[in-house]
Amino acid sequence: MIDLHSHLLPAVDDGSRSVEQSVRVLRQFAESGVTDVCLTPHLLASQASAGAPAAHDRAWERLAAADLAGVRLHRGAEVMLDRPLPPKAAAQPAIRIAGTRYILVEFPRLITAETVTAALRHVIAVGLIPLLAHPERYSSCSVPAAQQWRSAGARLQVDATTLASPRARGERARALVAAGLGDIVAGDNHGDDRSIATARDLLTSQGAGEQAEVLTARNPRAVLEDRELEPVAPAQLRLPLASRLRRLFDGNEA
Repeated sequence: MIDLHSHLLPAVDDGSRSVEQSVRVLRQFAESGVTDVCLTPHLLASQASAGAPAAHDRAWERLAAADLAGVRLHRGAEVMLDRPLPPKAAAQPAIRIAGTRYILVEFPRLITAETVTAALRHVIAVGLIPLLAHPERYSSCSVPAAQQWRSAGARLQVDATTLASPRARGERARALVAAGLGDIVAGDNHGDDRSIATARDLLTSQGAGEQAEVLTARNPRAVLEDRELEPVAPAQLRLPLASRLRRLFDGNEA
């Protein structure tokens, strides 16, 4: 498995606070079958023209020197599109996934589908391929909106743990996978126990082993190799009864 969204670059954002914490998580990843991880610390588009901050470079050097149980690290960023991505930022390899054309982007949670579409088209216009982080998180996310985002040229990264959530955003994530609109899954680990293996196990347990392979391995590998992604067949996922009952008691939270 290959995880292209993580906040394990130590002490640079709201993720892992130390090299030791990151190493512990990465070793757990290795035990679950993860071979490659892209470090994607938060970065604003309005600050991205300068490339990766010096603090990110120093943190990268410290973590890369540690014993990571064989997990290969790649650089990138999760770019918040607080403004249109400047062309100069697009030329910065350290903020793109492993220096490829793919760039992980995100938006505030309350945003219209039309605004997302326009911003994604701008990323494409400067020569990059936007990989939209956790689309199910956005209140405007729906199957028609996601179809529009993909038609604009974006690719969609569904959160692995959200896929197993009984809450509203979990329903949106499963709807994307059921419509064949998710291109990859990723853990979005912040130094905690979130893991891409959650999605792999959920998919394989429900007869969608081929989709699990494409979402967790083949398409992420294609991103690292700067290739086109392959289509993912729709997969209907159903949560265990206990999870569905828990949502009834907890309320319909987004």
